[in-house]
Amino acid sequence: MKADSTTVPRKSALIDPATLMRLQSLEWRARMIVEGTRNGLHRSPYHGFSVEFTEYRQYTPGDDLRHLDWRVFARSDRYEIKRFEDETNLRCHLVVDQSRSMSFGSTGYSKADYASTLAATLAYFLELRGDAVGLLTFGDTVQDYLPPRHRTGHFRQLLRALEKEPVSRDTHLTAPVERLLALVPKRGMMIWISDFLAPLDGLEPLLASWVAIGHEVIAFQVLDPKELSFDYSEPTRLEDLETGRTLPLDPSAMRGDYLSALTSHNRQLQTLCERLGVGFRQLPTHRPLELALTEFLDLWSRTGRHRSRVTSSPGRA
Repeated sequence: MKADSTTVPRKSALIDPATLMRLQSLEWRARMIVEGTRNGLHRSPYHGFSVEFTEYRQYTPGDDLRHLDWRVFARSDRYEIKRFEDETNLRCHLVVDQSRSMSFGSTGYSKADYASTLAATLAYFLELRGDAVGLLTFGDTVQDYLPPRHRTGHFRQLLRALEKEPVSRDTHLTAPVERLLALVPKRGMMIWISDFLAPLDGLEPLLASWVAIGHEVIAFQVLDPKELSFDYSEPTRLEDLETGRTLPLDPSAMRGDYLSALTSHNRQLQTLCERLGVGFRQLPTHRPLELALTEFLDLWSRTGRHRSRVTSSPGRA
C-alpha cells in the first residue's frame, strides 16, 4: 500500500522499533503505539471508523438511515450510525506463532518480540473499542488458548501468554486452523501473525473453511530484514533454530537460490490469501508498528467485501 499522509501517522511521530523494544513492558509498548497512531490518524478517512473509540460506526450502504446521527454530520460532515447496546461486538482471535524460527533477529530484537508487540497492540486497540479478544499461540501444536473476553484482567492474561519464549522446534500452520475450526463455529475475526516459513501443504482447504464460516481473516507475515535480503558478506555458519543443526554457508554461492526459493514461497502464500479474500501484509521487523496498525485498519475495511465475494462463489468450501 502506498503511504499517504492522510492514512498514516506523520513520519516524525513514528517510533523506531529498536527504541520501542527497549521497553520491558509489553503493555507500555502497546499503549504507546495505539496512542501515537490515534493522534496521527486525527485527519484520516478512518476517523469515526474505530480510531476515536466512540459509540458510533461508519455508515455503509444498506444501513437504516433512521439511525444516522445528523448532529455528528452537521459538525464533521461524516455519516455515522449510532451503535446500540444490543449490537454484537466483534469477537477476535489473535493467532500467534511461537515456534523457534520466530527467535531469529538481526536487529537487536527477534521476530517473536515484534510479533508479540504487534499482537499486544491489536489486543489493546480492540479492547478500547469494547471488543472481545482471544489468543491462540502455536508451534508444532497449539500451545496456549484464551477464548475471547472483554473483562477486567483479561488483557493482562493475554500479555502473559504473549511474553513466553518460543519453544516449539517445528511450525505446523494447519494446527491453529484445525483447532479454531472446532472451537469457533460462529463468525468473527482471525488475525494471524507468523513468519509463515513452513510448508503450505493442506492449508488452503482449512483456511477456506474459516472464510466460508464468515470469519474476517487477516494475515501478517513477520520477517527479519536479513531473511529478506540475505545480506551476508562473509562465509559463516548458521543454526537452524527449529532443528538445532548448524550449516556452513557461502553467501555468494547461495544467495540467488535462497532468494528465489523465498520469493516463490512468499508469492504462493500471498496468492493463496488473495484467492480466499484473506487480508495479507508482509511486515519486515524494522517497519514502525504504527504503520502496521494503520495497515490493519486498511485490511479490516477491505476483508468484508472480499469475504462476500469468496463465500458466494459456487463450489467454494
